[in-house]
Amino acid sequence: MLSLQDAKNRFSAVVEAALAGHPQAVSRRGKPAVVVVSAEEYARLVHAAQASRGRFADHLMAMPDPGDTPLPRANAAPRDVEL
Repeated sequence: MLSLQDAKNRFSAVVEAALAGHPQAVSRRGKPAVVVVSAEEYARLVHAAQASRGRFADHLMAMPDPGDTPLPRANAAPRDVEL
């Protein structure tokens, strides 16, 4: 893992390595901060994430039908409001 300062000093080499298919991890203050990847790899990762994510409507339709049993509700009293 490269430190941020090393990555700055060798930015061209970091980019070349990422383009060659070797992601470059960069740390800041000793903790992992970012990973430099090629634009092609980034696009592939985004596409894969979008393909595996379902539609929100499908998620809602998959909720179990409570039938005649009502869903439990919180027993919270409304708060006093002065207008």
